[in-house]
Amino acid sequence: MIDLRLLREDPDRARASQRARGEDVALVDSLLSADERRRSSGVRFDELRAEQKALGKLIPKASGDEKAELLKKASQLAADVKAADAERDAADAETQELLLQLGNLVHPDVPVGGEEDFATLETHGTIRDFAAEGFEPKDHLELGQLLGAIDVERGAKVSGSRFYFLTGVGALLELALVNAAIAQATAAGFTPMLTPALVRPQSMAGTGFLGQAAQDVYHLDRDDLYLVGTSEVPLAAYHMDEIIDAERLPLRYAGFSPCFRREAGSHGKDTRGIFRVHQFDKVEMFSYVAPEESQEEHRRLLEWEKQWLTSLGLPFRVIDVASGDLGASAARKFDCEAWIPTQGKYRELTSTSDCTEFQSRRLQIRVRDGKQVKPLATLNGTLCAVPRTIVAILENHQQADGSVRVPEVLRPYLGGREVLEPVAK
Repeated sequence: MIDLRLLREDPDRARASQRARGEDVALVDSLLSADERRRSSGVRFDELRAEQKALGKLIPKASGDEKAELLKKASQLAADVKAADAERDAADAETQELLLQLGNLVHPDVPVGGEEDFATLETHGTIRDFAAEGFEPKDHLELGQLLGAIDVERGAKVSGSRFYFLTGVGALLELALVNAAIAQATAAGFTPMLTPALVRPQSMAGTGFLGQAAQDVYHLDRDDLYLVGTSEVPLAAYHMDEIIDAERLPLRYAGFSPCFRREAGSHGKDTRGIFRVHQFDKVEMFSYVAPEESQEEHRRLLEWEKQWLTSLGLPFRVIDVASGDLGASAARKFDCEAWIPTQGKYRELTSTSDCTEFQSRRLQIRVRDGKQVKPLATLNGTLCAVPRTIVAILENHQQADGSVRVPEVLRPYLGGREVLEPVAK
């Protein structure tokens, strides 16, 4: 949710943001119109209530025909006040409904366009030349089966397509990744959190996941609860309806949770293996900061993601995501995409978004700075989405015999193991 005052002062910025997102520009004018009705009806209600109160003081002092006339006028005024109150409430409800449909204002430096119109900011690491090494790389599923680490056939048998089992060293590799990621986040000052996987509608709506992303969310109708697609949701709602003292900022949390996504609209994409699945585990960084600190914090989150991927020995690039590919909450988003050898391209592994005041306004989270109370800024950043990270590790660190070298940062969590060895032919 954006600041209505900002919308009134600079509507062209909101129109440009909507245009850049590929969203309805007319929404801005509809919202401005509803806001004008809300304010004018509020003024009208206040004037009528003041007149009503003044009249109420005159009636006890009057008598005879004068009192009868005042009582008649009071009756009409009461009806007018009731109508004005209803008009004000209706205009306010319409304004809030439209405001919830408006995405965050896109940062002016964001490249404009669709999914393929991103800007590449950096590249890191060296892409292996498997031909020079004398063998053809196997994909992550074949490697996972050789290692006894991934079982998608039984996952589909038990739960359907896009589900899987991690078995043996696959399960151990996930636990190693989670422990190593939490260790890095804790060392950086994040408070580790185990978060709920089910949240109430106000938590999901407050973070912006019931708008354009609603089709990707699992809902339990009987309980009116939502399965989270990321621990960003419970971490954002953790301080819902609270006022935080400025001295406590920044607040940084590292949440570990299962994540659930319908993957609506992705039929036929990444159907092989565990790259795009309905359930996965993830370590997510989340920050609450003063609004003026959000851009610097965004860069810090990106640096922590780069540090993590570098420690795993993965070649990757950093992209500035284009405006049409931003979620509703994000003013700007950076993705880190790892090289996947058998796909011959970079694929998203981590992402970090600056949501400015968008979520805090919806969730009523504010900061007290002296006598001033105002919304704060929230940011999120994926540190480790486990299945995709396993995909990248297996494919980039594979050897000719089907074994896989273990990144040094993970070895302490795998009993010092340096190589994952095939267990099946």
